[in-house]
This record gives sequence, structure tokens and C-alpha cells, in this order.
Amino acid sequence: MANTVGVYPGTFDPFTYGHADITKRALDVVDTLIVGVAEHSGKFTLFSLAERLEMVKEEVAKIELPAGKNLLVKPIDNLLIDFANQAGAKIIFRGLRAISDFELEFKLCIMNRRLDKEIETIFLMAGEKYQFISSNFVKEIGSLGGDISSFVSPEVAQKLTNKFEGAKLCR
Repeated sequence: MANTVGVYPGTFDPFTYGHADITKRALDVVDTLIVGVAEHSGKFTLFSLAERLEMVKEEVAKIELPAGKNLLVKPIDNLLIDFANQAGAKIIFRGLRAISDFELEFKLCIMNRRLDKEIETIFLMAGEKYQFISSNFVKEIGSLGGDISSFVSPEVAQKLTNKFEGAKLCR
């Protein structure tokens, strides 16, 4: 039986419980999952690529892997389709929370399909508990001193707190 490889790409700025949920569920579909941390996403990120890679590695290390499954974290510094091909992946996983996510994800899926017809995109709906979590909301709530403990792990919450305290010192 062939080792099926999938990629779950994102900026993960920060890595939330919703991201962990999609990661765990993607592992039900493939033998090897590569969580690809995007360097160039067109988004402003609070954390550097190195910080996000470290954060994602720490968070996915907490996931109990089923027998025969592999979970890797790698930076994406090129076109997603090229990254997937270099990894031998035939599946790209994308998480959907709401209808608003679908329009952009649909466009990305079609564009990726035009670039390589051999790579499928699988959309996983966010679990019911996680449908409203977005990294942007987590950053905004955290920056204003709100409780983010139900959205991210204590370790990620501390990293956010440290970032926001540092930002306050620079003002």
C-alpha cells in the first residue's frame, strides 16, 4: 500500500485549536501529513516565520499520532502546488469555518487545479466548537487583554501575551 501524503497549508499566526482539529482530522485521510507554514501569504503576520514554525511544531507534537501516521512541519517558501509536488503530496487540506471562507477557498482550489490536475483539494469543515475561531480574532482579543484560553493552548496564549507586552513597550 502506498504512503499517501497530504499538505495542510496556512500562516498559522497563531496556531489555534481549530487548526489542531483540522490537523487531527486530516490524519484520518492520509498516512503522512505535512503542516506547511506559509512564508509569503500576502498577509501581515504578528509572528515571524521562524516563530510560527516553532509554535506549530510545539503544538502538533501534542497530537497523539495513530499507528503508522507521520506528521511533519515545514516552511512553504514557494508556490503551494510546487511545495506539494516536492513533498509527493496528492492532497491539499483546507479548513472551512463559514460561507465567507468558501469563496476564497473555492478560487484557490480552482487555481491549484489548473496548475496541477493530479492534486486534489479536500475541504474539512471546522468542528462545531471551532467554527468561529479565526487567528485574526484571537490576535485582536489578545491584544486588548481579552481571554483567549478557549481558542489557543496556554503556550500559544503566552506567546501572544509576550508579543503584545513587547508591542506596548515600543509605543
